[in-house]
Amino acid sequence: MPVMKRYVLRLFISLKYITANVVDRNNGRIVVTSSSAEHTIKQSLECGRSCNAKSATVVGEVLARRLKVEGLNEGQGRGIHVTVGKEVGKKGFKNQTKVWAVVNALKSNGVKLILDDEDDDKNSWPNS
Repeated sequence: MPVMKRYVLRLFISLKYITANVVDRNNGRIVVTSSSAEHTIKQSLECGRSCNAKSATVVGEVLARRLKVEGLNEGQGRGIHVTVGKEVGKKGFKNQTKVWAVVNALKSNGVKLILDDEDDDKNSWPNS
């Protein structure tokens, strides 16, 4: 019986850049990545010296397109796991808007996401 792949969204946020990776949890490999540090993305943004929610949204949109090209936008049928509370906890409360910007960009671009948060009231999808 083949092993079911489990894909997980991981975010790396600094003052200047944001990077979003989808990782295959079975072997720890990054299968798709997108970053505001990439030349083509950086040129399309007007971030100056800071990374903001707009740049996070663009990173999420590019990641969604790359997932679709690789045929992974549904994460092997089950979806791509994301634990927003954990990501916000690691990045700090001030980066919560950037985390949600990436997650919402993925969702609005057709990527199937599985929200793995334990406290659904606290970390549910924000009302747009």
